[in-house]
Amino acid sequence: MKTIIVTIFIIFLSFTAQAQNTTEEVKVETVEMTIVTETTYEINLEAKTEVARLYKFKNSRIKRDLNFLTKANKPKMA
Repeated sequence: MKTIIVTIFIIFLSFTAQAQNTTEEVKVETVEMTIVTETTYEINLEAKTEVARLYKFKNSRIKRDLNFLTKANKPKMA
């Protein structure tokens, strides 16, 4: 009985899905773009001074964060 009701329900849904009127055509507006053949190069002559940090200490924050260990890395006793 349950299979008959489910089959009828599926057939009913398929008929209602086919009965939908989806004939609307959507028009897309196209954008015309040109091709650039000339390229210009800008050179920035300003000197920038950047500072790089060197960590001498073994327990510095960056080195400690980069050397993290997960629980999977720890040895287990058999």
